[in-house]
Amino acid sequence: MLQCAAPARCRRKNPTMKIGELARAAQTPVDTIRYYEREGLLPAAPRSDGNYRLYSPDHAERLAFVRHCRSLDMTLDEIRALLRVKDAPQAPCTDVNTLLDAHITHVATRIRELRQLEKQLKALRQQCAGASDAAHCGILTGLAQATHPPGAVSGRKMCQ
Repeated sequence: MLQCAAPARCRRKNPTMKIGELARAAQTPVDTIRYYEREGLLPAAPRSDGNYRLYSPDHAERLAFVRHCRSLDMTLDEIRALLRVKDAPQAPCTDVNTLLDAHITHVATRIRELRQLEKQLKALRQQCAGASDAAHCGILTGLAQATHPPGAVSGRKMCQ
């Protein structure tokens, strides 16, 4: 849970933080906080007489939730769906389970794609074993071969 950046304010009945204090406490750029507000992930903060945004501990908790979801590579739409359920504590969590299952499937697919990409890059790297001039670089030649399907690399090594 986020700690209040201004301990004296935390002791008040209704502690508030300006956006810079929230940003420091959450280790989140101010622009990101504003972006999350625009995207509806954080409720708009009330304004002070001086027109400063005033954030409550509830804002800090919600920001921490959003940041944790983002660290798990969840999309903003996925986070919005989770927040809708979170904001309705009596709602069943079946939608949360379904969303997370779909996200796990998406992550597994990306891992497979990244492993395939790694194989393609390693095969391309093997086309150039040593220092050579660019005109004879097997990697550049392999990258330039537009007639081959993605990932296919010529069998000959040009760099020696």
